[in-house]
Amino acid sequence: MSKSVFVTRPIPEAGLAMLRARGYEVEVNPNKIIPTQADIIGFLQKKPYDAVLTLLTDPINVAVYDAAPTVKLYANYATGYDNIDIVEAKKRGITVANAPAPQTSESVAEHTLALALALAARIVEADESVRRGEYKGWDPMNFIGMDILGTTLGLIGAGRIGARVAHYATGLGMKVLYTDIKRNEDVEKEGAIFCATPEELLPQADIVSIHVPLLPSTQHLMNDARFKLMKPSAFLVNTARGPIVDEAALEKALREKTIAGAALDVFEFEPKVAPGLLAMPNIILTPHIASASIETRNEMATITAQNIIDFFEGRQPKFAVNA
Repeated sequence: MSKSVFVTRPIPEAGLAMLRARGYEVEVNPNKIIPTQADIIGFLQKKPYDAVLTLLTDPINVAVYDAAPTVKLYANYATGYDNIDIVEAKKRGITVANAPAPQTSESVAEHTLALALALAARIVEADESVRRGEYKGWDPMNFIGMDILGTTLGLIGAGRIGARVAHYATGLGMKVLYTDIKRNEDVEKEGAIFCATPEELLPQADIVSIHVPLLPSTQHLMNDARFKLMKPSAFLVNTARGPIVDEAALEKALREKTIAGAALDVFEFEPKVAPGLLAMPNIILTPHIASASIETRNEMATITAQNIIDFFEGRQPKFAVNA
């Protein structure tokens, strides 16, 4: 009997084709709207699936495990897997795998730098002004920004993505500082300077960029007290996970000009965005698209598919996270 896979939302065909080529039965929820947990349970109760290909927006926990006892693999189409209760999965003998595509580091790093450059040059503000019909001719005082050359980038987290951001920033002539739970000798070889704590890094940085996973220890890592440590001229960029930033504190920091601006690709209560942030001109908001390149999304799809293939063929998936 053919193995069956349920896919909670459409992903690039590159991965799905790999599964179908192995003769697996692949059923994809055609609805692009994010399914609720009740929706997922409803799908999984229709037939006995062997594996589920999940997205980072899918809450997978005891309720889902109870509803789908035949599922022995949850393959997450994402680098992160904080949407899945991996402890409970291991208790039940269920494998969880993720898809840390190497290309993700490039895409997210490029998006991070694009946001930083856009903040510094005030590109979004200027674009919106032109669209409103406010441009009346060249003005020497119009939308004066900040040159990147010679500024200091402060990285909170210097793993795969943070290291790529450091590499690109160095090429742009920026000084790079970083803080992490462990030192990264590779970024230090490129000139980055280690700071033992965020408190040491924040007062020195012109741009602060977040690249840590969402853990109990990193939730609200950027809070009111830490915003107050930043320069009034500094910017914050977050392409990691939304709850790492206390959005109420960020809104206050922007409103009171504790910091100069921010750019978010992720949100604390995603997909909701705090109404106060939406109204502010000194913040750039993108809809969780930092890894949204053709190359990266295809690579994520093929890695996820290979995790499923390996599992079905009796091998431990390369990217099993609770083995």
